[in-house]
Amino acid sequence: MSALTFEKSELSNLEYSLQREMLATDRIGGYMSTTIVCCNTRRYHGLIVAPIDESDKTYVLLSSLDETIIQHDQAFNLALHRFPGVYEPRGHKYITDFEYTPTPTITYRVGGVILRKEMLWIHKRTQLMIRYTLVDAHSETKLRLRPFLAFRDKHELTHANMEACGHSYPAVNGVKCRLYESFPWLYLQTSKPGTEFVPAPDWYYNFEYLQDIARGYDGHEDLMTTGYFETELKKGESIIFSASLDEMGSTKTIEEVYAASIARRTHKVDFHSCLEHSARQFLIRRPGNRTEVISGYPWHGVSTRQTLVALPGITILQNHKEDCIDALDTLVRDMKEGMFTGDGSAAVAADAPLWFFWTLQELEKEIGGKAVWERYATAMKGILENYRKGVAGRVILNDNGLVWASADQPLTWMDSVIDGVAVTPRNGYQVEVNALWYNAVCYTLELAAANGDKDFVKEWKELPERTKASFNELFRLPEGYLADYVGENGPDKSIRPNMIIACGLKYKMLDTETQLEVIRTVRQHLLTPRGLRTLSPRNPLYRGTQVGTPAERDFAGKNGSVWPWLLMFYVRACFDIDGDRFRPQAEEMLENFNEDIQSYGIGSIAELFDADPPFSPRGAISQAWSVAAVLDIWHLAHEHKAAEKPARAPRKSAAGKSAEKKAATATEKKSTEKKSSATAAEKKPAARRTVRKTEKK
Repeated sequence: MSALTFEKSELSNLEYSLQREMLATDRIGGYMSTTIVCCNTRRYHGLIVAPIDESDKTYVLLSSLDETIIQHDQAFNLALHRFPGVYEPRGHKYITDFEYTPTPTITYRVGGVILRKEMLWIHKRTQLMIRYTLVDAHSETKLRLRPFLAFRDKHELTHANMEACGHSYPAVNGVKCRLYESFPWLYLQTSKPGTEFVPAPDWYYNFEYLQDIARGYDGHEDLMTTGYFETELKKGESIIFSASLDEMGSTKTIEEVYAASIARRTHKVDFHSCLEHSARQFLIRRPGNRTEVISGYPWHGVSTRQTLVALPGITILQNHKEDCIDALDTLVRDMKEGMFTGDGSAAVAADAPLWFFWTLQELEKEIGGKAVWERYATAMKGILENYRKGVAGRVILNDNGLVWASADQPLTWMDSVIDGVAVTPRNGYQVEVNALWYNAVCYTLELAAANGDKDFVKEWKELPERTKASFNELFRLPEGYLADYVGENGPDKSIRPNMIIACGLKYKMLDTETQLEVIRTVRQHLLTPRGLRTLSPRNPLYRGTQVGTPAERDFAGKNGSVWPWLLMFYVRACFDIDGDRFRPQAEEMLENFNEDIQSYGIGSIAELFDADPPFSPRGAISQAWSVAAVLDIWHLAHEHKAAEKPARAPRKSAAGKSAEKKAATATEKKSTEKKSSATAAEKKPAARRTVRKTEKK
């Protein structure tokens, strides 16, 4: 697949450039994000957005930096800002090129002046460095840099006030600023000795953020500037601007840090390398030996559910199993009485603890079952025991072997609430919760038996068959798919994607025929080029676009909108059934995302997409489980491509092999058996052919 490319002729077209956002992270909780023309369109945009203490909160410190070229006493401001009804200044008209790798780079041309701007966010410290190089000039040229400060929570907006301090204080070849005493100092320095800083504190009013306004939020704020830097540049000369929470001891240090950091940057040369780079941005190291996963940028925090779903794709598949172990150990250390805490508890998210077992299954492929059991057996058994005895009166294992989850608040990933009412009320037996439950019990039994834990095996070995029988009895619908949940009023027959998880896990409760029926239904109603819809378009509640007020977007998000992370389980299910023959379709799915990494969050995958064509990206510009899912599909497709027939791919699940063997046996019988299609064995070959034929359309 092609590398990132940007239409040079379109960079000055704001409809093109303002829809493309870039992101860089420091791997410790901070980030830089703005559009490719450096015009902020969200409150979450900023050049330094970072934590200032050990809390999870992050703050916009440095919002933007205006560059002005001065030649023959004429000033040309290269910046771009939106104010009500107008863009001013309009520096985008000077942009001639934008490159993303190895670091975001913008080239400006003003008459005979060519200026290159390279933006570098330093890893493992809160520091932004921007190197300006005067590529060409035919007369004396000066560069002026004016920083705009916010010093506020990234979810909020700031306005002119008397409490803000506009003073700047001397630092090594620069100044330090702090608008409020509760914040740390922000050091603004340059690498060129003698660069002048001119104090000129002032408020600039009514910066307008169009993306916030479009999403139904307030989108206006005021920003403070404390002054500006000014220096003369000669042709070929560079100057590095540094903004950091730590003071650089000398101009030489600034140059050395920049040179060392840029040398370590990887080149995002194709689709896969872009996603690998994106995957690394979600994993953060916090004080106290904590490794966590940011769910998405720019506004999401840490979610246990999304952490566990995303971990295999963003760590193990990148040969970073140690990062996966560190993140799991962080969760396990926080456990109380055998259950995860916070939003990882089953009392808050009925499925979240069960995703732990899915992650361990993927980790086992790297470190082996014995190592998984030695490290996590206590946590695994503690979680299962909590479900059995009940969690906070909300989640309980019933005598039929199924998990019942019910509360005033939603307990599954479909957790949107409008005016205190769940958008998708699913109290009862949820299909994915019980699929995950069965998978967790079976996997724990497998490891316990292999590692000699006879007591656990004796205590739990009878449960899976009971769970399986009850699941098939309650969830299988005569219409040919699975109920989304079974509540007090019986099964909910809405066609939703959660049932595909029951087909994509290692341990399945469904026979091959039922899996095929689920796959066919999902493909007919829910499959799109960007993932799976959350509701069939035939349902009157369906919404095809995720736009409007927060309430309208929340409703659409779980009643139509497409989520890429679910596609991973559809692809796994199809590979389990069709093996190598499904690879061309998996590769086609990957090709669909190639455009998206160039048109929304640069080099990454969005949180969700519209359910109707053209499937526009929505939500966070870079989402961990979206990236993880696409990487998972990429690896599955390449493993099946490399596999020698008739050998199966290395990541083939045991359940998938069993299903294929049964289907193959049924196919062989077809030529000799002429009986009625009443039996399941005779139905399987025709069903398989139907699915493959449909999927190739």
